[in-house]
Amino acid sequence: MATNDRLLVQILLLGLLAASLWVLAPFWSALFWAAVLAFASWPLMRLLTQLLNGRLSLAAGILTGVWVIMVAVPLVWLGFNLADHIKDANALVKDLQVEGLPPPPSWLASIPLVGDRLVELWRTIDQQGAAFFDTLRPYLGQVGNWLVARSAKIGAGMVELALSLVLVFFFYRDGPRLAVFVHSLLERLIGERADHYLELVAGTVQRVVNGVIGTAAAQAVLAYIGFVIAGVPGALVLGLLTFAFSFIMIPPLIWGPAVAWLVWQGEIGMAIFLGIWGFFIISGVDNILKPYLISRGGNLPLVVVLLGVFGGILAFGFMGLFLGPTLLAVAYSLLSDWVAEKAPDNQAALDQLPPDKRA
Repeated sequence: MATNDRLLVQILLLGLLAASLWVLAPFWSALFWAAVLAFASWPLMRLLTQLLNGRLSLAAGILTGVWVIMVAVPLVWLGFNLADHIKDANALVKDLQVEGLPPPPSWLASIPLVGDRLVELWRTIDQQGAAFFDTLRPYLGQVGNWLVARSAKIGAGMVELALSLVLVFFFYRDGPRLAVFVHSLLERLIGERADHYLELVAGTVQRVVNGVIGTAAAQAVLAYIGFVIAGVPGALVLGLLTFAFSFIMIPPLIWGPAVAWLVWQGEIGMAIFLGIWGFFIISGVDNILKPYLISRGGNLPLVVVLLGVFGGILAFGFMGLFLGPTLLAVAYSLLSDWVAEKAPDNQAALDQLPPDKRA
C-alpha cells in the first residue's frame, strides 16, 4: 500500500474513532460502572459459569438479576420511604402552622447556660407561629428549589444506574472476548509490556473495590456498635443503611439524624457520645482504612494512593475513586519504566569517568 493511501486510512480510522467516542459520550458513566461491577464480581461469574457447564448467557442473566435485587430494589424501597417522609414533613409543618408547637420538653431547660433562653425562644416561636412561618416561607422556597434540583440529579443517577445494570449483562456475557480485544490492542500499541499494564490496572481496580467494600463494612459494624451503646432503636437496620451510604461517602446522613433523635429524647449524654463516635470513628475510619486497603498488596507508595483517591474524587466525583488511583498507578509505572531504561546508560557514563570525578 502506498504511503499516501496508508496515511489516508489512518486519518479515516482516527476520524471514525473520534466519532465513535462522541456517540458513546452520553453513556461513559454507565459503561464505567458496568465495567467496574463486572470486573469486581468476575470470580463469581467464572464460578457460576463452571457450575452451569459453560452457559455464559444464563450465568450472566442470573448474576445481573442478583445485582438488580441487591442494588435496584433497596433504592426503590428507599425512594418510596423518602416520599412518605416528605409527606409527613409537609403535614407536620401544616399542623404546626395551625396548632402551634407542643410544650417545650423538660430537658430543654436543663441544658447548661442556654437552657432558659431556648425555652423562651420555643415559647416565642409558639406564640408567633404564623408570623414565624411567613418569615421562613422565602427560605423554604429556596430549600424546595434546591431539593428539586438535587432530585433531578438523583433521578438522572437512577437512570444511569439502571442502564449500568443492563450493560453489565453484556460485560459478563462478552467479557472474555472483550479481554482478548483489549489485550490485542495494547500489544499493538505498547508491545510486550501489555500484560504488565493490564495486570497493573486490574490489580489497582481490584484493590480499590476491596478498599471500598472493606471500609463500608467496617463503618457499618462501628455504626451498629455505636447505635447499640447509645440505645438507638433499629440499630441493625441503621447499620445496614450505613453500609449502603458508605459507598457514596455520606454515612453522617445515618448517624446524624440518630444524634438529633437522642437530643429530642433528652439523652444529651448519649447524643454527645454518638456525635463524637460518628465524627471521629465512623466517618474518620474512611480516611485511614480505605487508603491502606487500596495500597495493600501493591507497589504504589501510600502518598500516591492518597492523592489518587482524594484527587480523583475532586476531579471526577465518585467515579474518581476508581479512576484517580488507576491513572496515577499507570503514570507512576510508566515513569518508573522510563527511569529504569535510562539508569543503565547513566551508570555506563558514570563508569567511564575517572575515579576522582565520580563523587
